[in-house]
Amino acid sequence: MHMTYLLYEGIEPVDLAAIGVMSMAKRVIPQLTYETVAATNAPVVFSNGLRVVPDRLFDDVSSVDVLLVPGGPGWRKASEDPTVLAFIRRVAPSGLTCSICTGAMILAEAGVLEGHAATTKVEVVDPEVAPLSELSVRYPKIAARRALVVDEATVVTGGGVTLCIDTTLHLLERRYGSEKVDEVARIMEYGAARRANRSRFLEVS
Repeated sequence: MHMTYLLYEGIEPVDLAAIGVMSMAKRVIPQLTYETVAATNAPVVFSNGLRVVPDRLFDDVSSVDVLLVPGGPGWRKASEDPTVLAFIRRVAPSGLTCSICTGAMILAEAGVLEGHAATTKVEVVDPEVAPLSELSVRYPKIAARRALVVDEATVVTGGGVTLCIDTTLHLLERRYGSEKVDEVARIMEYGAARRANRSRFLEVS
């Protein structure tokens, strides 16, 4: 599996855990690869000021195996960025598209989630509106679900913040099976947390 991780200004650094999972999983599944992509070569500033230099540019990517769109407070600006939306619309049909946290809101604006069920972040600080509620109201053609992960075959959406770990493990399990992914979770010391998340959230497919 090759993960193409989309970068935009204002990503939540926790969502980099998706790449962390891929890195750890290479010990069990050596053929895994990943890259970051952005509109320009300039360092992308995350929500806490962390700067990440992209591996490739949007224009260099003609197709994807797995496109991963992360979340964070910058999602609103990204969902209004024609360059970001055009890239997603162009490459999404070539592979599996996945969002974590509020990355689903960007996919929704790009039209990728229309006609599908999807999930996104739920827990917020008052008076913020839960992104899942906003997804339901703004995009009536998307069936909003409170879930750990929603797998719609060609598009996968994961829940909020740290559930990016579970979502990435789900992607790996789809491709490589439960035995290998259970071993990945073990060496990450995440087995108990994964079981707990599965017990408190639905997995929709």
